[in-house]
Amino acid sequence: LDDIGISSGKKKYAFKCHRVNDTIYPVNDIAFHPVHGTFATGGADGTVITWDGNHKKKLSSIAKCPTSVACLAFNGVGSEIAIASSYTYEEGERDHPREEIYVRDVLEGEVRPKAKK
Repeated sequence: LDDIGISSGKKKYAFKCHRVNDTIYPVNDIAFHPVHGTFATGGADGTVITWDGNHKKKLSSIAKCPTSVACLAFNGVGSEIAIASSYTYEEGERDHPREEIYVRDVLEGEVRPKAKK
């Protein structure tokens, strides 16, 4: 909102999501949990990470795919997540694992917001 001239009244915060040592990978998709309001990010590093945006905390790393996570979505009640793993050409044209779609159960502890301390 601040970027379009509407003051949100909150400090800006950038999630430093998908990193391995000094390598930073792009986030390809974000899916919001329909019950808790937390969210999951899917990155070019092949991981899916859940986050508590209100408390600015990583909740869990819930999946590691053989190639980039191109897309993800929770089901309507948030008990499952679908993950599309597809090479997104971040390293140019090369041999890569085939595209796959995974559906996995989501544990409550992977998506429930952190308690305030």
